[in-house]
Amino acid sequence: MHAAARPLLLGRIVPAAPLDAALARLGDEGVEAGAIVAWLGHNSEEMLATLAACERLGAVMLPLNWRLTAAELAPIVSHAGAGHLLGTPECGALAAEVKARVAWRPGPAEGVLPGDLLLVYTSGTTGEPKGAMHTVAGMAANIAAAVQAQGFDASTRVLSVLPMFHIGGLCIQTLPALAVGAALRLQARFDPGAWFDDVEQWRPSTTLLVPAVMRALVEHPRWAAADLSSLAFATAGSQIVPQPLIEAFHARGVPVAQVYGGTETGPVSIVLRPGEAMAHVGQAGRAALGVSVRLAADGEILLKAPNLMRGYHRLPTEAGPSFDADGWFHTGDLAVQNDDGFYEVVGRSKELIISGGENIHPAEIENLVAMRPEVADCAVVALPDARWGEVPVLAVVLRPGMPLDEAALQRLLDGRLARFKHPRRVLVCQSLPKTALGKVQRAALARQLQG
Repeated sequence: MHAAARPLLLGRIVPAAPLDAALARLGDEGVEAGAIVAWLGHNSEEMLATLAACERLGAVMLPLNWRLTAAELAPIVSHAGAGHLLGTPECGALAAEVKARVAWRPGPAEGVLPGDLLLVYTSGTTGEPKGAMHTVAGMAANIAAAVQAQGFDASTRVLSVLPMFHIGGLCIQTLPALAVGAALRLQARFDPGAWFDDVEQWRPSTTLLVPAVMRALVEHPRWAAADLSSLAFATAGSQIVPQPLIEAFHARGVPVAQVYGGTETGPVSIVLRPGEAMAHVGQAGRAALGVSVRLAADGEILLKAPNLMRGYHRLPTEAGPSFDADGWFHTGDLAVQNDDGFYEVVGRSKELIISGGENIHPAEIENLVAMRPEVADCAVVALPDARWGEVPVLAVVLRPGMPLDEAALQRLLDGRLARFKHPRRVLVCQSLPKTALGKVQRAALARQLQG
């Protein structure tokens, strides 16, 4: 279908003036149908308008995580086949570093199909980045599911503080709010003091949080006395939320709804609606609008839904958790279902670590640490952390007679991995527990390190 004839989703909900400005900017860049436009910047109206402009032109937007280093971003941009890099001034220096590392290929990108709109990268089972490709139709289905789950209408007031380079920050509340004509207030990046200011002065009716943000608020000096009366509910997502954090919000009269999903799933898949929150603390809820859920024999969550990704961009199906022959998406997450039909997510079969809402794959760290001459073997596991939910901890086995050079190890990680991915502790072990085939038994190692 010709780009001009495509049915528009975002063009109807983004104001005309910023959309026209974004179209002019993309025109100056020579963006055409099928091109991939990388975006690097904090939350802004310009980012939303650029996404809408990409839809209008038949291009794809690739939001980049500004918390990553240029060394981490360049492979993502290169793998995507992006031909353009835009953003906002606060990330200009980082953008310049990325531009210098990438061979840019303007024009249509390999692997882009008509209807593709949003490409979001996540860590995969090998530690290599994988891009989940989302279509206009899939994003429309996700908006419908999010609106229905959270009861959004034109009277809703959404305070959006999570980064929109994550699919949750963009697609759980921000785009659904725009779709129903709700009032939307963007914070460029989360700041606890600014959150309290906006809640007390702008009076939102809801906001989206992750556990690290919830903890920052609960532990803030303003928490006990802050006026939270405008909040009909808050929605939490991205990972299992510790029950004490939920109860702290409930104690202040703010129900905590839940959205379960991931980068590949839209992300609205299983939802705990605001009216259900107080009675189902710690549960993820039930299937969202249009979503079918079933549990495999081992408890893995399988999904069928119109808001799932089209597939991994430029990767074969066997590259990671994906669709089986019957069309079910294998999430790699484990759950149980109670008699009322509510699901509770109990863990992940994948090795992915989620610390403060950010994805960390052990291989990202292990592949670098293994470069050190004194390291004979190493593994990274997640250990519980009161602030971040879980953090990466590195276990190393040293070569005989060689001490660990922690300063050199730190220099190796600096500039190659974002700070949030750095191991919080480095522990020397005599050996790592392994299977007969030589695979590290991570659960056993985690228990050993906790002991």
